[in-house]
Amino acid sequence: MIRLRDVCYVRLGTRDLDGATRYATEVLGLEIGERRGDAVYFRSNQREHTLCYVAGDPADQVVAFEVDTQAELDAAAAQLEAIGHRVHVGSAAEAELRKVRGFVAFDDPTGNRIELAWRPAMAGRRYHGSRDAGITGFSHIGLCTTDAARDERFWTTVCNARVSDRIGDAPLLRIDEIHHKIALFPTTRKGIQHINHQVASTDDVQRSCNFIRGRGIPVVFGPGKHPTSSARFLYFEGPDGMVFEYSSGVSTIADELLYRERQFEFGPRGFCEWGARPDIREFRD
Repeated sequence: MIRLRDVCYVRLGTRDLDGATRYATEVLGLEIGERRGDAVYFRSNQREHTLCYVAGDPADQVVAFEVDTQAELDAAAAQLEAIGHRVHVGSAAEAELRKVRGFVAFDDPTGNRIELAWRPAMAGRRYHGSRDAGITGFSHIGLCTTDAARDERFWTTVCNARVSDRIGDAPLLRIDEIHHKIALFPTTRKGIQHINHQVASTDDVQRSCNFIRGRGIPVVFGPGKHPTSSARFLYFEGPDGMVFEYSSGVSTIADELLYRERQFEFGPRGFCEWGARPDIREFRD
């Protein structure tokens, strides 16, 4: 079994690198870690980067997960090859561009590009956001799935993910004590469905709601509270159609023996207990 330690970084293609950079700093509140050629690296925590915008096709999207050792990375590559996934072993130059010591890349069953990374670089300096959004770190990703049951089997049998809850057929998966680090949402396409950053408090969620609306950026869901993870949330539009989320107060699951996954309806009440209704296609019933 491939043991995922944490979500490591996201790489997004964009046809407007300058515009995406302004958004990441002025709206999201991330810190520029480095500009290098056609790529801009952004920090949200102690790592050198958790988001990288690269000039290119917006359909080029990558989610990376950290593994603990080179041996685990090698074993993961062998396991993936054995079950029919074509694996690309990153070169030293490619790894350097990702600020890791090594990585492998493959497509999950839906076709989402996934990387497993070893030894991501730490910054050695305190993170300081470009605006006071209250960001405490990069948290989780939503992935599109064209077959939720099939993809759930992949993430829970090939990898170490466990189901925390389901909203309809959409599983919310944990890889540590945090309620979920991966969410799989049924749809007809591949790609990243949304990107989440944690913020310190509900006040930060509301402040950002007012800030974002005041700049004419569509808020597509919230403010609200998820009945699954108890997180207070806000979803809003980003460059190239990406959806970003702030949330605060996500629950943890400390006792694996006692916890049992729960089923929520796929509808507004399954997504928000405050009554907010989503304007996100994968969340609409």
